[in-house]
Amino acid sequence: MNTPSAAPSTPAAATGPAPAHPAPGGPRLRGDTLGPVGLVLAGGISVQFGGALAVTLMPRAGALGVVTLRLVVAAVVLLLVCRPRLRGHSRADWGTVVVFGITMAAMNGLFYQAVNRIALGPAVTLEVLGPLALSVLASRRAVNLIWAGLALVGVFLLGGGGFGHMGPAGVAFALSAGAMWAGYIVFSARTGRRFPQADGLALAMAVAAVLFVPLGIAESGSKLLVPTTVGLGAAVAMLSSVLPYTLELLALRRLPASTFAVLMSLEPALAATAGFLVLGQSLTASQAVAIVLVIAASMGAVRTQVGRGKVPAEPEA
Repeated sequence: MNTPSAAPSTPAAATGPAPAHPAPGGPRLRGDTLGPVGLVLAGGISVQFGGALAVTLMPRAGALGVVTLRLVVAAVVLLLVCRPRLRGHSRADWGTVVVFGITMAAMNGLFYQAVNRIALGPAVTLEVLGPLALSVLASRRAVNLIWAGLALVGVFLLGGGGFGHMGPAGVAFALSAGAMWAGYIVFSARTGRRFPQADGLALAMAVAAVLFVPLGIAESGSKLLVPTTVGLGAAVAMLSSVLPYTLELLALRRLPASTFAVLMSLEPALAATAGFLVLGQSLTASQAVAIVLVIAASMGAVRTQVGRGKVPAEPEA
């Protein structure tokens, strides 16, 4: 999980929107070598390994401190890259971007609280249920009952009939982060209609960072100023926000949004892989099957939206 990676308003959207064209003076990378699918996968891998790195940083800075470092660094980079225009916006415009920033801050804070308590793969799987539920409710087609049922079976298997062994608090944080993710999708679309290119995203990221600074200071204090901690926090921001944002922005210039959304449904599998390789978090057979079922449900919901023309041709900014 995650902010901000380029994402259309679909259940598989990763953590944040991006414009179809880079902002003036924005990052310029060549995507010809990997191809658009490779760029999306590389962005997803970057997000999840950034999440794994964040978990290793939590003993140094605490969950809220890590979120603070990530949001502050990402906000500074995006503001420098996008250089959003501050004048000429209405009160409603600013209200939308502020709510977007609040939602972004809540989504990140809740998710990092979750991965501080439960494994990364299951946490992302539970979080994906928020956008998936939004997709099912928005589509209003009977076939989506199948995808909802598939997801519920996956959740049942993930919990082994109950979530006591995983930690109820961690599960609650992950599900709450999923609800915020669904809200994030809604407000990212509204922000994209009011602000050009990635301006709204950069401003919302700044709002989220400002909101989290007091929380990070309250939890971690001077630990946030330790050079090693700052460096690792910057690495988390680059891996989880800046790099995937750039890669997916390039991919979406050449890849249909529907295909992008299906690829983003693989996030739980990428998260489980990162958790295993970096954190040594292994999955039981039932948990692995559960993740596969939730991925299948997410992909099915995306394809249903495509059939109804619900997936936008290009991402919202």
